[in-house]
Amino acid sequence: MITPFNQAGAVDYESARQLASHLVSHGTDTVVVCGTTGESPTLSWAEEYELFQVVKAAVSGRGKVVAGTGSNSTKEAIEATQKAAELGLDGTLQVVPYYNKPPQDGLLQHFSAIATAVPNLPVMLYNVPGRTGRNLEASTVAKLAEIPNIIAIKEASGDLDQVSEIRRLTASGFAIYSGDDSLTLPMLAVGAAGVVSVASHLAGDALQQMIQAYEAGQVSTARDIHLKLLPLCKALFATTNPILIKAALQLQGWSVGTCRSPLSEAPTDLIEEIKTLMAELDLLPTAVV
Repeated sequence: MITPFNQAGAVDYESARQLASHLVSHGTDTVVVCGTTGESPTLSWAEEYELFQVVKAAVSGRGKVVAGTGSNSTKEAIEATQKAAELGLDGTLQVVPYYNKPPQDGLLQHFSAIATAVPNLPVMLYNVPGRTGRNLEASTVAKLAEIPNIIAIKEASGDLDQVSEIRRLTASGFAIYSGDDSLTLPMLAVGAAGVVSVASHLAGDALQQMIQAYEAGQVSTARDIHLKLLPLCKALFATTNPILIKAALQLQGWSVGTCRSPLSEAPTDLIEEIKTLMAELDLLPTAVV
């Protein structure tokens, strides 16, 4: 989920509440708060903890909440994850430590320490080497998956062979989620369970229908939905996420503000491209079309 800001650049908690409620009413089973799309690098921990509570209250009884509490400091990640557990959240998303580029042994120790510190909180690993500069290898994932509360991974390496290897090396109960909307269907074919999505802000119902169709054996139906959504899924990443998904939500009438610096505003030509694609998918209010 994106983090809405007001015109002054402060977190707009009321818009966050409304958006979270909307998402779980339109295809989203679990809301991930303060991940990459939520601009976690520019949020304070105080803002994040408040967002956790606001979103938890907004979706109570209708969906789960996973807190992005990862860090490139193991100590900091443990402290934030313990706070998420205290607030009663349903799980934590733990990104591969960024910038310091730890070796695989370091990654194993990092995630093991976090999981051990919060044994009753489910942990989803998050591999996004394009942002972190370090790939979480399949063999390391397999070792981590043996820890009882490490139950899933968000795989955003873009490498289907790696996804296949993770599936081969882990038990069937370990869940693999696509970290790229456009790769959701291909990843389902090699054993993924779903997607941690950006496009779901706009097309959550359709993405849910695609996954359910595939799981029901209706592969051609799933493929048709995938191909229909593909141009939008790709266009949303024409510049750094979440710049364009915020622009798209504004086109729908959501008051979410722009991104915090150092992310810039969306270029006009890319907004027009998104607007055209949204119109084709009937995702715009009539007044905007």
